[in-house]
Amino acid sequence: MLEKKQDKRILTAGQAKALDKMAVEKFGIPVLLLMENAGSAVSIEALKVLRDHPGKIAVFCGKGNNGGDGFCAARHLLAAGIRPDVYLAGKISDIKDEAGVNLNILLQLRQKITQVSPEKLHFIKTKAKKYSLIIDALLGVGARGKLRQVYQELVNIINASKAYVLSVDIPSGLDAASGKLPGACIKADKTITFVGKKRGMTSGKGKSHCGKILVKNIGVPL
Repeated sequence: MLEKKQDKRILTAGQAKALDKMAVEKFGIPVLLLMENAGSAVSIEALKVLRDHPGKIAVFCGKGNNGGDGFCAARHLLAAGIRPDVYLAGKISDIKDEAGVNLNILLQLRQKITQVSPEKLHFIKTKAKKYSLIIDALLGVGARGKLRQVYQELVNIINASKAYVLSVDIPSGLDAASGKLPGACIKADKTITFVGKKRGMTSGKGKSHCGKILVKNIGVPL
């Protein structure tokens, strides 16, 4: 019954942010715990996908909390005996707060993190062709406007690969409020979103870029 209610729930980007803020400030739920629940949900779905699409997996992470979800998912994959390739759209030194906590755990586990730079894009493009599953944890619902160059390049690389693409919360590049595409946008096979679908996922170009949408509960009280 809960899953059916979640599937029908449509949130604006503002409402999604407000719920996260309420969970932290009113109920005292640590951001790190919400991130842990999100990353765990993503890893569980990734393992299911790998049953039908066995092979190498990559996790593409941004510098914010969406990337933190990706780092967390990568750790859960490591715990399941799968070592993914992890790419960071930025520098390790840029990652702070809860995302930084999860990144540092990966580093302690000796997980290699490839810091994306213009010089490495050709290498990444070649590697991307060999993945059976790519987790898109580049950008979340807070992203607005045209993507910065490095993100555009990574989105194009992911879309050009033959991998199954699993997006975290929302496909990177999709406007969560309107469903518009200000520029390049991930075309996902499946999107795992949290608490409820975002309005942009059900309008505009959202429907054609999200693939199958799964709504997961991460412990945010409504």
